[in-house]
Amino acid sequence: MEKPHCVLLVRLPFNVVSIRFYFTLLLIIAQSVKVFAQLPASPPSAPIYPRMVGYLGVLHPLVTWNDTGTETNFDRYYAVGFPIGLNLWKTKQLGFSVEVVPLVRAEHGTSKVTNVLFHPGVLVNLGKDYTLATRLAFETSGRYGFTPVLNKIVRKGSTNSYFVAVPLPVRFGNDRGASFTVGFQFGIVF
Repeated sequence: MEKPHCVLLVRLPFNVVSIRFYFTLLLIIAQSVKVFAQLPASPPSAPIYPRMVGYLGVLHPLVTWNDTGTETNFDRYYAVGFPIGLNLWKTKQLGFSVEVVPLVRAEHGTSKVTNVLFHPGVLVNLGKDYTLATRLAFETSGRYGFTPVLNKIVRKGSTNSYFVAVPLPVRFGNDRGASFTVGFQFGIVF
């Protein structure tokens, strides 16, 4: 005599049609991702002009010469600036820049913003990642003048670049003699 087979019925929360639907949907999504992921990379396109870029930096005035002698940063005080600007390149060779630089001075155990510099200017692309910025300078301290800046891109990225620069500020006014400073600046362009 044969033993009867036991049949176990389990009720699943889905049916065969819904399994096919979700499996087909999953395949379509996987194929579309695969298709888009295998698109050949397009060559980097040349920048379109006019174009605008922004930048942030850190500025260290190193040495200043004026009618009273020579002042060096890091000696009796520490001064640092934080340039924030926008460059509007009209063509590959020529652009306009506007920059604002709050300057902080630390001395005798305290620090404060001592000056804010408004710094508009003309940009000239010198080639090989060098740029000359010729800037006018208007300071909240009452000084004014001009600042030539030689800038070099040291590392290019897909969305941003890093630069170093040597600003050479010349200042007049506010009942003080003329001054000339050499500085060092670095930052990021995006």
